[in-house]
Amino acid sequence: MKKLSARRRHPLAAVVVLLFALAVTGGLYAAFAPAESAKADDSAQSLAIEEGKKLYAVGCASCHGTGAQGTSDGPSLVGVGAAAVDFQVATGRMPMQQQGAQAPRKKPVYTQAQIDQLAAYISSLGAGPAAPTKDQYSPEGADVAKGGELFRLNCSQCHNFTGKGGALSNGKFAPNLEGVNPKHIYEAMQTGPQNMPSFPDSVLSQKNKKDIVAYLDEVNSSKSESPGGLGLGGFGPVSEGLFAWVFGLGALIAVAIWVAARTAKAKKS
Repeated sequence: MKKLSARRRHPLAAVVVLLFALAVTGGLYAAFAPAESAKADDSAQSLAIEEGKKLYAVGCASCHGTGAQGTSDGPSLVGVGAAAVDFQVATGRMPMQQQGAQAPRKKPVYTQAQIDQLAAYISSLGAGPAAPTKDQYSPEGADVAKGGELFRLNCSQCHNFTGKGGALSNGKFAPNLEGVNPKHIYEAMQTGPQNMPSFPDSVLSQKNKKDIVAYLDEVNSSKSESPGGLGLGGFGPVSEGLFAWVFGLGALIAVAIWVAARTAKAKKS
């Protein structure tokens, strides 16, 4: 007992007790706090899914089926992922006003919070592409020249060389990409909406997609100037060739006629 009392009176005894208490407190927090945080995240996700299911039942089930399995009026949404939901709903393409060859872009019906809830519900039905983060689609730090090369190789056949859009078959069209949110351009490449093929990361890496977004942001910027002079709508070599033939060759013919007329007049006089 005397030895124990002596240890208690030791000058370092209080420090040792304090360190021990801190270690125990830290250990308990590490053991229980993450679990509580995970439970909170799970609860928030479950709530989002539940709210999204309610929104889906009112605005989407009539075409896509009560379980999103698809009907004759709309495809299955199982496995399309959050990116597809965000693209279609945030751009106003869904819900469609009426059945047609293609859903045009229009003012969205739902708020972003509601769109996120719909995306959470659809994602719960099957894994699919997740909505991209700002770092993935932001044009900052991207290679614009590389993006232009990739766009001309993979996208210009339909969207034209600077994303001005164009007509396709059977009433379908490639939309104009000017003024489109970079996030939605990235999601379109992820998911391949409507007539567009999808470009997963195995085909176009995340960096490649970011470069393409940066290229479109550059060429469609109001501050951007065409390095080649008059852009002619950015429709590519067809419009440029037509311009050269109609106006360039036409001007040359007019000059030739004028010279011939002047020569003939000079001979007569």
